[in-house]
Amino acid sequence: QVQLVESGGGSVQAGGSLRLSCAASGNTYLYAFMGWFRQAPGKEREGVAFIYESTTYYADSVTGRFTISQDNAKNTVYLQMNSLKPEDTAMYYCAAGAGWYSRSSWAEAWKYNYWGQGTQVTVSS
Repeated sequence: QVQLVESGGGSVQAGGSLRLSCAASGNTYLYAFMGWFRQAPGKEREGVAFIYESTTYYADSVTGRFTISQDNAKNTVYLQMNSLKPEDTAMYYCAAGAGWYSRSSWAEAWKYNYWGQGTQVTVSS
């Protein structure tokens, strides 16, 4: 099994920044790629960012504002969020998976076998 623990959420004003972290532990060889998802109240979970080695993908809504990165030595993935907007308010989850992916399919939640408990991000106007 793989355990994922997110941290770094909080409340910020619009235009501010936050950096989320996701630390993986356990049998980390069981996954290959990682992603960040978010879910706002009353909305479906959506993919925010993806990383596999040097490949990264982003949702259109966060491109240019969010950056995903990883520290393999620490088994940790980060999501740097800049220029935050009220519509970024959501619970943010990290997830890990293995297998096939593509630019058009990375955000499909079923591809991810392991999920964290989430960290809340609230952006006020």
